[in-house]
Amino acid sequence: MARPIKETPELFGRDAERFEKMISHPKPVSKEEKERARRAYEVMKSISNFQW
Repeated sequence: MARPIKETPELFGRDAERFEKMISHPKPVSKEEKERARRAYEVMKSISNFQW
């Protein structure tokens, strides 16, 4: 039997401010990183054999 899911902790004070700032202003991703992720996706897609 699966374990129950724990409650998500709430953030307060500096932690909450820092988290909100990180979410509002994400770091830009380079073209090389995007291409590397796309190639990894294509490899995974080519080796998967899901039967829908």
